[in-house]
Amino acid sequence: MATWNSRGLRGSTLEEIINRSNEKYLENKLCLIQKIPTPITPISIDKNSRHITLAYFDQKSTVDYIGVAQGVPVCFDAKECAVDTFALANIHEHQVEFMRSFEEQEGVAFFLIYYSHRNFFYYLRFKKLLEFWERMKEGGRKSFRFEELEEGYEIIPKQGILVPYLDLVSKDLTERETT
Repeated sequence: MATWNSRGLRGSTLEEIINRSNEKYLENKLCLIQKIPTPITPISIDKNSRHITLAYFDQKSTVDYIGVAQGVPVCFDAKECAVDTFALANIHEHQVEFMRSFEEQEGVAFFLIYYSHRNFFYYLRFKKLLEFWERMKEGGRKSFRFEELEEGYEIIPKQGILVPYLDLVSKDLTERETT
């Protein structure tokens, strides 16, 4: 049973930025993407603030976000990285299997990675993640370096959308059609 201890605002800023981007997309009728809450059971609650201070996860989560964009099923997970090397331990086998099954159903799965020390958002295609994942499974590196990322998948804020990932979903789909 996994246990969660509150560590302040860890990850909440990234989540808030993505949520605001999703709200803008919805306002513009471009997509409907929902944050999937991780089911937890509280063990300890601070009586003064009524905040959960200790809890356990009821089940394994799959992805952070899921929905549809212009008729295309979309799912993704958001990760934050403070260095140039991303440890694959931050991604779990059940997440990879869920995303693999999602893509088999003609959906688009990906990771949004925020390199906080660079203030750099990146769209990691599931196909590219699988390359790193398979390399690890075959006894290779258990991480990937910033230099290994594909060019052209940086996410650049625009028109009031802080994390405009839909352009890259479109690019991802176009590249699938050409290969």
